[in-house]
Amino acid sequence: MKIAVLLGGISKEREISLRSGKRIAQALRKMGHNVDEIDVKEDFVYNVKKLKEYDAIFNILHGTFGEDGRIQSILDIVGVPYTGSGVETSVLAFDKYLCNLFVERLSEGALVVPKFLLIQEDKIKEDALTHIRNSIGLPCVVKPRNEGSSIGTHICFTVDEFEKALKEELENYGEVIVQEYIKGKEITISIIDINGTPTVLPILELRPKKLFYDYEAKYTDGMTEFILPAELDNVLSEKIKEIALDIYKSIGCKHFARVDGIVKDDKFYFLEVNTLPGMTDLSDLPMSAKAYGIDFEKLVDIIINEAYKNPSFGLSNRGARR
Repeated sequence: MKIAVLLGGISKEREISLRSGKRIAQALRKMGHNVDEIDVKEDFVYNVKKLKEYDAIFNILHGTFGEDGRIQSILDIVGVPYTGSGVETSVLAFDKYLCNLFVERLSEGALVVPKFLLIQEDKIKEDALTHIRNSIGLPCVVKPRNEGSSIGTHICFTVDEFEKALKEELENYGEVIVQEYIKGKEITISIIDINGTPTVLPILELRPKKLFYDYEAKYTDGMTEFILPAELDNVLSEKIKEIALDIYKSIGCKHFARVDGIVKDDKFYFLEVNTLPGMTDLSDLPMSAKAYGIDFEKLVDIIINEAYKNPSFGLSNRGARR
């Protein structure tokens, strides 16, 4: 196939996208595909028509304009199959507040969504900080409503830490999530479509050398210990896989995605869904795929073929294009 790899982008995750994209392009070439790397910058919209030359697009743009439904809207109009979820799913998953609300409706038994509040800069009043602390308690997590790779995320143990983090991220983003802090095993569950069927890969346990699995721990060699498969009993492990698969299907994910959470007292505490997981040499999904018996070249080949055969915008659009 003739494939375009969309990489780079305009978000704070640009460097990670470049690393992921170049690795993907190399792997696709090894699998016999004709591949062009397209670095998406501010002038991208002026060259969109060129994408019609390709059989499929491997979208690995992380963060804003990559995972939030905007690039998906453009690619839908172009009518070329692309990797990852469609517009509605991308919008929902990237918005941590809406995603929490959605998954909260699914939660029962072993699935729990930690308590959370949406805080908006223009609605903070003098008594708001006291209300937030009383509702969520300390320690708590402050994080942007729309962001990836744990950028802007703080774990706050004191009132001073909380107020500082809240002020800083409200200035940066205008809206933040304040969430209950759950201390337990950090895990991630990767799912890929194989022949049209969502397949759950081995659960990966993350043991960062920092307080939590933040940006540095994610992308710096030696900063995190990876336990694969995660040290969970078989019954709980299978239950968590069922939960992750239910979330994947309910939200409408396509081709590949990752569900992140915390395990504590035999319960899975949901954190987020990542619809375009990182594909660097340190990224979680490729590690889980390897443990399943799928090497990196085969993994990207599976994903691009799934996108070609089962586009997020529907087969009818693809048929109309040809």
